[in-house]
Amino acid sequence: MAEDALSEEQQQSRRAAVAEIMPATPYLAGLGVLIERYEPDSVTLRLPFRADLTNDGTYYHGGVIAAVIDTAGAAAAWSNHDFNKGARASTVSMSIQYVGAAKASDLICHARAVRRGKELTFTEITATDAEGGVVAHGIQTYRIV
Repeated sequence: MAEDALSEEQQQSRRAAVAEIMPATPYLAGLGVLIERYEPDSVTLRLPFRADLTNDGTYYHGGVIAAVIDTAGAAAAWSNHDFNKGARASTVSMSIQYVGAAKASDLICHARAVRRGKELTFTEITATDAEGGVVAHGIQTYRIV
């Protein structure tokens, strides 16, 4: 191990800090995104229903759903990241298929990291309403350097 490499305890501490810092960032705090579960390679986020984030007071705007899907994928990427490889990140690509609607319901996003490469982490995300009805599926490529 290199002299300046982080210990496993330091790695765990940094991973845990992500779960605290991420929902406090201005955009996510404004949306009201909550991290409900944050485990290695698997996270669940919740967006409590707010009429001001909808098209018509009932159904979430697609951009809101995309933002939460993107955030869930990023959280899954960070949840088991090796911080010795870096800490600068961005979404490289994301594809979303909208298959339903969250009618006046909290939006729940379940994300998992399915593969980790040298710089890229590939995640899969499913967004549901509060009762488990599928709203959208996402596939994301996230880069951390």
